Amino acid sequence: MPETRPAPEPVVSIERVRAVHHVVLDRPQALNAMTPQLVAELTMAVRAANADPEVAAIVLRGAGRAFCAGADLFERSMPASEAEARAHAIAIQDATRAIVDGDVPVIGAIHGWAVGGGLEWAINCDFPIWAESARGFFPEVSWGLFVTGGVTAILPRLAGLQKARELLLLGERYTAAQFLELGVAWRVVPDDTLLAEAQAVGDRLAALPRRAVRDMKRTLARAVPGDVRAAMDHEVEAVVRSWQDPETWDRIAAFRTARG
Repeated sequence: MPETRPAPEPVVSIERVRAVHHVVLDRPQALNAMTPQLVAELTMAVRAANADPEVAAIVLRGAGRAFCAGADLFERSMPASEAEARAHAIAIQDATRAIVDGDVPVIGAIHGWAVGGGLEWAINCDFPIWAESARGFFPEVSWGLFVTGGVTAILPRLAGLQKARELLLLGERYTAAQFLELGVAWRVVPDDTLLAEAQAVGDRLAALPRRAVRDMKRTLARAVPGDVRAAMDHEVEAVVRSWQDPETWDRIAAFRTARG
């Protein structure tokens, strides 16, 4: 008989506080770094919340010491083909679409580090609340990779084109206060009040008419300037090209060696 392998332990957990659905990235030992399993579970969790008429708001947060440290370059294997690279990018963008295009407002509770794809998810949130000590940056270009979460359209709209270039090309590290000044963070709060603040915003949304809130979220997602969907298509093609570049593999191998 074929060997039966146990199902992997979930890496995204769900908590419900009244009408607020908490989606928790739950790989604290790896600073909630992104693996295919984590990305898929996040997408499913947000989609399920969007489909639940009793959910008034989603709080997206990370367990442990960080929000999300970006791609886990140690746990996941590199795409072996163009098809694998494309599927990898599209899977991450499925999570973005669930957050951005879903009917339920998403409140980000960002603490510790929000790096790469983790910073993308923070930017995707409708109400990104940052802890005072939180930090974020995009390391993708330094590895020869590319962003995937629609940020090539969303970030210039929030922060301006010059600051977007600084973040995406130069990989500058920003504090929560700097992100607030740019408009990337909606609010910055003391670390020990982050979850209470996020829940309070969720409760405020829950007190509003559910249909009106969902209609507003849906309409704003489609009415804002900048073609996010076209940008995401370009991002996929750039990701595919990046994984076909031998220099990308060399840089990631050097990163693994340095951190190993």
